[in-house]
Amino acid sequence: MRRNNTENESVQSGGPTNPLTRSRSEKLLKMMSSGTFDESRKDDNFQPLTRSDEMADLTEDATFSSGFPFLPNQTFLSHNPELLGNEMNYSTEKMDALSLGVASDISLCEDDDKVYAKFMKEHECYDLIPKSSKLVVFDTKLSVKKAFYALVANGLRAAPLWNTKSQQFVGMLTITDFINILHTYYKSPTIKMQEVEEHIIETWKNITAHSRLISINPQASLYEGLKILIENKIHRLPIIERVEGNPLYILTHKRILKFLNLFMSELDRPSFMEKSLEELRVGTYDNICTVTGDTPIIQALRMFVEKRVSALPVIDPMTGKVVDVYAKFDVINLAVQRSYNNLDVTVKQALSHRPLRSPDGTVLRCYLHETLNVIIDRVVQAEVHRLVVVNSNDVVAGIISLSDILAFIVLRPQLT
Repeated sequence: MRRNNTENESVQSGGPTNPLTRSRSEKLLKMMSSGTFDESRKDDNFQPLTRSDEMADLTEDATFSSGFPFLPNQTFLSHNPELLGNEMNYSTEKMDALSLGVASDISLCEDDDKVYAKFMKEHECYDLIPKSSKLVVFDTKLSVKKAFYALVANGLRAAPLWNTKSQQFVGMLTITDFINILHTYYKSPTIKMQEVEEHIIETWKNITAHSRLISINPQASLYEGLKILIENKIHRLPIIERVEGNPLYILTHKRILKFLNLFMSELDRPSFMEKSLEELRVGTYDNICTVTGDTPIIQALRMFVEKRVSALPVIDPMTGKVVDVYAKFDVINLAVQRSYNNLDVTVKQALSHRPLRSPDGTVLRCYLHETLNVIIDRVVQAEVHRLVVVNSNDVVAGIISLSDILAFIVLRPQLT
């Protein structure tokens, strides 16, 4: 992994941009450089990652870092997207039904409810890119073990992959890859996983001459970016400048919702924002995968892989109440602690090394009677990827994720 420092402030937004759009972008950049967007630089020590680390953007308001040449006019296609699984309940199944003309259960006011979609179409991906940012790129010849340690050291969840031979980006290395390799090769605590030590990224990801990376150009609309994220069931989308082929930033659901939330007070509020979660049914409410504190980590990893979920509520087997959440991101702490050779430890033991998710130590949750407006504020303020939906007894009723929210408030009104 090579790293150079170059300023990334020369990118100009192409196409017609009205003064209001650009002034809003300037407002965002000022807020990002102040305390509103706290993208503070991570410590390079190997320490357990905190909740704020989990929710920090893949790139920060720091210096752009990469050490690879780029070819102009590159074309990027799909290779190995990270699945969101059951959390895509609304954004896939119901959106597909809408696109096929299936009647909706919820009646929306057509014009008012498209305000967020219109906002997204009026803003470019470039509008939410910091004036400078850090991006770590891995060569496909790097060992898997070193790559995952590098993710931890830089406080990142994923990194683009550069193939020196083909001189192009060929995919992303993510926490899902780490989970898959542990799930594939783990036998017992007494048998060392040599594959983790020996694999290079290229062989693990099965990268070929035809492998490409899903990406978007900075002049594309945020609406288009969100649509690509949702339709491809991926968590992150590299923004790549087409003329020089330089990667500029990583677009995420969290970043998009943050951007939208900055301007919600200036926009007309759609009627659905004042409706309860019980009325809207945004999220996943069937077949919720859960674990207990005594569940072995290897079993949790198996559920991540086989059920294609990104988080598992931890419940008290006696009361049924939710007491914690074990997310995909928490698995990276196995690399932090270098303890991935023993996956027979329990979820409770694994979570004991993690800082509290909230100031009072409780699980971030929401209730069915709460409005979508309240829930969005809570998600943005807490900087989490999801909330556990509970009933009045704090028993798990469902899960609502960032992708569920964005698919509902931005994409769904366009399909009705």
